[in-house]
Amino acid sequence: MNTATKPKHIGRQISRIRELKDMKQEALAQALGVSQQSVSVIENSETIDDEKLEEVAKALGVSAEAIKNFTEENMINYFNNFYDNSCNGSNGMFHANYCTFNPLDKVVELYERMIQSEKDKVEYLEKLLKEK
Repeated sequence: MNTATKPKHIGRQISRIRELKDMKQEALAQALGVSQQSVSVIENSETIDDEKLEEVAKALGVSAEAIKNFTEENMINYFNNFYDNSCNGSNGMFHANYCTFNPLDKVVELYERMIQSEKDKVEYLEKLLKEK
């Protein structure tokens, strides 16, 4: 039985990073100047030449090294650091995309605005009923 580790499937790693960035194959294809089918071929390839990997990395906004070293654990660490606002990019995953606000504060703010809007609607409808 061979105990050597199988090399990472670069195409799957590209696909996973693309999905985590909420990017469709069509968007990546457009950024690369290729067809969606070409992106599909790339994502199904176990290996990719370094030049193409650099192009894909640039289109995804990550380093080629980040794609090569991609693991789910790195992503979890990245997102934990990202939301703590303490990510310094040293993990090599992403750079220059720092959140300057707490996303939960924005959710609460949106929720409060929705509640106020609903209260305003109820008040307006009650006013209309009283007029009749």
